[in-house]
Amino acid sequence: MGRTIVEKIFDSHRRDNPFDDVHVIGLDVVACHEITTPIAINDLAARGKDRVFDPDRIKAVIDHVTPAKDSKTAEQGKILRDWARRHGIRDFFDIGRNGVCHALFPEKGFIRPGYTAIMGDSHTCTYGAFGAFAAGVGTTDLEVGILKGVCAFRLPETLRIDITGTLADGVYAKDVILSVIARLGVNGATNKVIEFSGPVVDSMSMAERMTLCNMAIEAGGTCGICAPDQTTVDYLWDFIKDDYRDKTEALAAFAAYRPDAGARYAGVIHHDVSGLEPLATFGHKPDQVKPVCDMTHQKVDQVYIGSCTNGRIEDLRVAAEVLRGQTIAPTVRGIVSPATPRIYRQAMAEGLIDVFMQAGFCVTNPTCGACLGMSNGVLAEGEVCAATTNRNFNGRMGIGGMVHLVSPATAAASAIAGHLAPAGNKRKQGA
Repeated sequence: MGRTIVEKIFDSHRRDNPFDDVHVIGLDVVACHEITTPIAINDLAARGKDRVFDPDRIKAVIDHVTPAKDSKTAEQGKILRDWARRHGIRDFFDIGRNGVCHALFPEKGFIRPGYTAIMGDSHTCTYGAFGAFAAGVGTTDLEVGILKGVCAFRLPETLRIDITGTLADGVYAKDVILSVIARLGVNGATNKVIEFSGPVVDSMSMAERMTLCNMAIEAGGTCGICAPDQTTVDYLWDFIKDDYRDKTEALAAFAAYRPDAGARYAGVIHHDVSGLEPLATFGHKPDQVKPVCDMTHQKVDQVYIGSCTNGRIEDLRVAAEVLRGQTIAPTVRGIVSPATPRIYRQAMAEGLIDVFMQAGFCVTNPTCGACLGMSNGVLAEGEVCAATTNRNFNGRMGIGGMVHLVSPATAAASAIAGHLAPAGNKRKQGA
C-alpha cells in the first residue's frame, strides 16, 4: 500500500509504538522562543533535569517581544538566554541577530525534507512547506523534546488539497489559503495533516508555500505539508551542497519524501482558484472570509505588514510595488516589520525600506510583537487593522480591536485608501 509523506516520516523516525495509536518519534529539531520555552526550562530545572538531549538540534530565538518592553518580558528573555549559554546551544539568536522564528529558522537551512520538528508555537506547521512534519506542542511535550529528543503523536490522517487553475492579477498565496480555510472551516482539518498539492502549488516559491502551511493550523490542521521538489532543492542548496554531488542527486534523495501514487487520504479536495479574488477576513474567525471588494466600506486605523505569514522579502516587494510613489491615508498608521535581519538588509539594498518610509510607514526591527498584541502595534479598543498576520481572534492584536487578515498587496492598497481595498498591481512571486 502506498504511503503519504507523513506516514513515510513517521516510519523513518519511529522510536517506539507503545500503543497501536501512539507513535514516539525522534526529533531533528526542537525550536524554542522566549514566550513558551522559559516555562519548560524552569520546570525541568525544578525537577532536577536541567539538561538538553543535543544542543546542536535545539534552535532558540527571542522574537515575540524584542527588545523587551517591560520587566516581565526581559525576565523571559533572560531565562532563555542563560539556558542557551549554559548548555552550549550555538543556534541561539539574541537581539540584533534575531528574527521571527518561522522565517528565521528556514532561512538558516535548519528545516529539510523528511525532518521532524516541534516548538511551543502553533505556527510551527510552517516548516511543512519543506516536506517536513512540524507541529506546535504544549509545555510537557516540549520538555520531553528538550530532554530526550522525542515526542509522542497519534499518526494523523492526511487531507489532500489539490489546488488548480490560474491566479488572477492581485491574487496571492495568502488569498489562496484564506479561501481554503473558508472552505474547510476552522475545524475542518482537526487532527489531520493538510497536504497542499496540484499545479498551483508546484509553481509556488518556497515563500508562498510557507504562507500556505503557516495557516494550516487555522483550519485545525496539525501540520501543513508540501512535497519537496526542485524548488525545495534550489532554496536549500547553499546548505546541502556538501551533502550531494549535484542538485539532481539531492532531488532524487528528497523524492523519498514525496507521497506514493497509491497513498490513502482522509479526503481529497479539488480547489480551483481561477476565479479567486483578493480576500479578507471579517468577524473573529479565520474562516469568515469575503472578497475585499465587498468590504471597501470598512475603514482601517492601522495597516501591519510582517509576521511569520507574510514578512519575507517577496512579501515586502509586493507591498512596496503597490506603495511606490504613493502616500498612505493620513488616518492610517502603517507599520512594516521585516521578518529577519537578512530580509531587512535585502529590503534596504533593493530600496524597499525607502519606499515604505516615503509612503509614511514606520519600519521596525524584526519581531512578532503586533501579531499577538504584545508590542509593536497594539490596537486600542474599537480600532481596526488590516494585517498580513494569521489570526483575527477577538482581542488578538489588542483588547477590543478588530483584525482583517489580507495579503501584503491588499494591506498596502488599504493603507493608501484608508479602508479595505484590493490592489491593482500585477501578481508577482511571493505574498
